[in-house]
Amino acid sequence: MSDWLEHSVQVEVEAPIDLVWSLWSDLEQMPRWMKWIESVKISPDDPEISLWKLNTGGLEFNWKSRILKVIPNQIIQWQSIDGLPNQGAIRFYDRHGSSIVKLTISYAIPGFLGKIMDNLFLGRVVESTLQSNLERFKEYALQAKSQS
Repeated sequence: MSDWLEHSVQVEVEAPIDLVWSLWSDLEQMPRWMKWIESVKISPDDPEISLWKLNTGGLEFNWKSRILKVIPNQIIQWQSIDGLPNQGAIRFYDRHGSSIVKLTISYAIPGFLGKIMDNLFLGRVVESTLQSNLERFKEYALQAKSQS
């Protein structure tokens, strides 16, 4: 039996929703701002399936995700279907000239990791990293905005 942890983080990006959406929805670009994500590959057979590789501190995890719901400029929701159990959603809120990006993610802690780490400590590290990732995305989006 695994413990599940859930985190929600958000950032306001001074860029229009169309730009923010187009950058985030290109999943294969995610390693540019997601610190622990080494790669994302969209399945050539099914664009709703993606293969993910996470690498942090010598720990490597792989999983396959399925997109469950997409509403352009509003939400991308996913769930893993193989590998590291996780699920979540990225929500976008149009603030007419700026955009709120909110990431909610839940994941099962692998048994061996739960035995060697305190879940509260692990949760704080993950949440801090996710917030930093959103700050990096904000910078990425602002750079893209200035180039357009």
